[in-house]
Amino acid sequence: MSERRRPRAIVADDEPLLREHLIAQLASLWPQLEVVAQARNGREAVAAVEAHAPDIAFLDIHMPGLNGIEAARTIGARGMGTALVFVTAYEQYAVQAFERGAIDYLIKPFEPQRLADTVARLRERVAARGTHAAHGGAAIDAVLDELSARLRSLGATKPWLAWIKASVGPNLRLIPVDEVIYLRSDEKYTLVAWTGGDALIRRPIRELIEELDPQRFVQIHRSTIVNLRAVAQVVRGPNETADVQLKARPELLPVSRTYLHVFRQM
Repeated sequence: MSERRRPRAIVADDEPLLREHLIAQLASLWPQLEVVAQARNGREAVAAVEAHAPDIAFLDIHMPGLNGIEAARTIGARGMGTALVFVTAYEQYAVQAFERGAIDYLIKPFEPQRLADTVARLRERVAARGTHAAHGGAAIDAVLDELSARLRSLGATKPWLAWIKASVGPNLRLIPVDEVIYLRSDEKYTLVAWTGGDALIRRPIRELIEELDPQRFVQIHRSTIVNLRAVAQVVRGPNETADVQLKARPELLPVSRTYLHVFRQM
């Protein structure tokens, strides 16, 4: 009697660190799952599916060239019954269409419970060998049509920054933006203060503020951005000055007069 083969998957994302992070999480949650290929774009993802006939394809929605939705259409047309999981930083894509069961999704940065739930569903589909195929065809096409429409409506809009790549000693660390407390720049570097410590990046504040969600991150000084969720209180001083006190760190962050208006309505 032949040994039953291990379930196989491919992971497609144009960010190498995000691919590696997902692969590491999958290895922990599903040790039997074999990631047989990685892809940097949609065309490579389609080629990897054709070469390896995986049970599952994890596809980032926004990839250069052929995007994840277009790649999914091509993969579905191959009729190999590959289960599709979209990986995206756009919460706008976490719509009812996904809940129909034809396609699953993950929001970056990955929440452990959400990823565990997705893995549990994928295990059931792979074990059933054909359950996911039964959804196929029209059900998957309907989901992809809805996603394509949403993608067109967003135009070229990019998702807010979800991860920051930073140097921590000799290592490169992937820091979830959710865990960032504040960012402060000097002439050469920007300090990233986060729940795990401090790290340095070579990106200026003026670039970062354009990529961070303005509902959560505000600039309080020409060299400082703070996460509003990390603010304990704002202490007003004389002559229209103020300092931000943080919940989890002792340092005070000065608010310049230019940015004091940020807190006037709070």
